[in-house]
Amino acid sequence: MIENNRRVVVTGMGAITPIGKNVRETWEAMKAGKNGIAPITLFDTTEYKAKLGAEVKDFNALDYMEKSETLRTDRYTQFALIAAEEAVSDSGIAGKVAPERFAVYMGVGIGGIGTFETEHTKLMEKGPRRVSSLFVPMMIPNMAAGMIAIKYDCRGAAMPAVTACASGSNAIGEAMRIIRHGYADAVITGGSEAAITPIAVAGFVNMHALSTAENADAASVPFDERRGGFVIGEGAVSLVLEEYEHAKARGAKIYGELCGYGVTCDAHHITAPHPEARGGAQAMADAMREAGYTENDRVYINAHGTGTPMNDKLETIAIKKALGEESARRAYVSSTKSMTGHMLGAAGAVEALACIMALKEGIIPPTINLLQQDAECDLNCVPNEAQKQDIDLALSNSLGFGGHNACLAFRKAVI
Repeated sequence: MIENNRRVVVTGMGAITPIGKNVRETWEAMKAGKNGIAPITLFDTTEYKAKLGAEVKDFNALDYMEKSETLRTDRYTQFALIAAEEAVSDSGIAGKVAPERFAVYMGVGIGGIGTFETEHTKLMEKGPRRVSSLFVPMMIPNMAAGMIAIKYDCRGAAMPAVTACASGSNAIGEAMRIIRHGYADAVITGGSEAAITPIAVAGFVNMHALSTAENADAASVPFDERRGGFVIGEGAVSLVLEEYEHAKARGAKIYGELCGYGVTCDAHHITAPHPEARGGAQAMADAMREAGYTENDRVYINAHGTGTPMNDKLETIAIKKALGEESARRAYVSSTKSMTGHMLGAAGAVEALACIMALKEGIIPPTINLLQQDAECDLNCVPNEAQKQDIDLALSNSLGFGGHNACLAFRKAVI
């Protein structure tokens, strides 16, 4: 551990994902290997090569908020508010922290693209006067953080992390740092995304990033020889991070400790990772060093594991570089994107949840539908069924367009 720094613990969690409407449902589905991927219902995919997505099932914002609030929020902000409400309630933090010491860091990769599409259609079909006066505040990617701050009177920093698929992990890591270095006592953090829209899916599929499989059990298949792209997902996960002594003083329950964070950039290409996996390996090494890693640690790695041919091969290289070949082969590695799809800016947050619960319960969630493991992805990828295994250190990897790399390191909290 880094000396003379404040400890950071997780005291609350909230979730709305393709496999569950809350944390309990999401985690139980992960352990059971439930596949959240199905045909897209949010728009007509007749003309699209990619027809599958990992949607939040049967979602109606009116089940969670007043109609007036639904009319002035994009779907991604709605998800963020829902997850934050569960996390804040779970933590019992409301009224227990000075507003000036309470912050929000929320990751999002794209923001209100659904609102953008809707209002642009109005502009083209009906003219500029029909564009909503709320278009800009609904669309911009900082609004989830802003509205969470308004709801819970968080007068510290309220900021987005916008680093493509690393956004959720960067938000959580930066939240850890502001607590660790004394700028806040508690932070509502995580990630949210709602980009299963016509133009976003068209853009991803035309750059050959999405799986075009028609069978939901053969679409998001990380580390498998059959992999051909990711499946787009949506949803949100929120964590309440808190300074350990502050949490202890108020008798808060503690899920685990966030004890390491690595963040790097490949500085190489706008979409492709570096061919030597240098940035991903360095982010992992930095997080492990902060977390006090030793070769005796039993390690679980929630891989970025998108199911794209290049990512999975290069992430395997990164893991071997960071841990060393022998330790890498001993580690448990899985990709929960096989179940949730790729939730983009929310991916790092839902995968942090998986790490925290794996530590807490001693259960490693599986990589489902892993039937033909690629020889170039030759790690213990926990195929198809969860494994009972006590672990000491859980790492969550996130790698994003632009060369962004982030790794979060969690341990059980030593009280």
